Amino acid sequence: MMLLIWLNLYTRHGQAKPVPDFFGLTMEQTAKLAKKSKLRYQVIDSVYTTLVPRGCVAEQNPKPGFKVKKWRNIVLTINAFHPEMVAMPNLVDLPKRQAILLIGSSGLEIGVLKYRPDLSIDVVIDQLYNGKKVMEGDSLQKGSVIDLVLGKGLSNQRASVPDLIGMNLEPAKNRILVSSLNLGTYIYDNTIINGKDTLKAFVYKQNPEFKNDATLQLGSAIYLWLTVDSTKLRGDSTLFNNSDTIPNVTPLNSTSN
Repeated sequence: MMLLIWLNLYTRHGQAKPVPDFFGLTMEQTAKLAKKSKLRYQVIDSVYTTLVPRGCVAEQNPKPGFKVKKWRNIVLTINAFHPEMVAMPNLVDLPKRQAILLIGSSGLEIGVLKYRPDLSIDVVIDQLYNGKKVMEGDSLQKGSVIDLVLGKGLSNQRASVPDLIGMNLEPAKNRILVSSLNLGTYIYDNTIINGKDTLKAFVYKQNPEFKNDATLQLGSAIYLWLTVDSTKLRGDSTLFNNSDTIPNVTPLNSTSN
């Protein structure tokens, strides 16, 4: 009998438990959770992200739920207190697609596409930061939003409405920009509770709706509704309630000087 008890205690010794989720926690909260979970942690790096407040945990290894033994060291990356500064590239005369890629690779974010009559079509005429022209080499905070002024040709060219249903927000935004349109207001439904839900959320409704022959003026806005409820992908219009009405926001139609 004593042997069985000893064997039972021995096999339970060092039993693995799932790693808790440190994402978004402050260092004080991290220390408390690590102590409670009988784990150690080490901050090895910092990044700049808008997903969590500065100084909070942005990444961890092992990931949440991974089973480890007591006092395992959890490696953490925190959001930097002081964001990096990056140099503004020269986007003028670049095609829209190339300009968007260069903005991303430079550590900046693409903002609004504005159109005005010009001989060119979807070629950058001006690059703007906070509504003002920004020059090549200017120092900007990493993650700054850059708006582009693009040529729309001399005719009334229009853009096809893309099909965004089922897409996550970032891919949907990229598809909208590639279509020479802008992302207007986007709304999360009540299934979105935390930051992780926002990353998993997908489009279940868009306005204007996708149709093969649907077009908009270049630079017009598309509005999105997002959820993590897969039943809303059935395409049944009866599951949209009154809260799914279009936001009272003026569309970002094409502009001209």
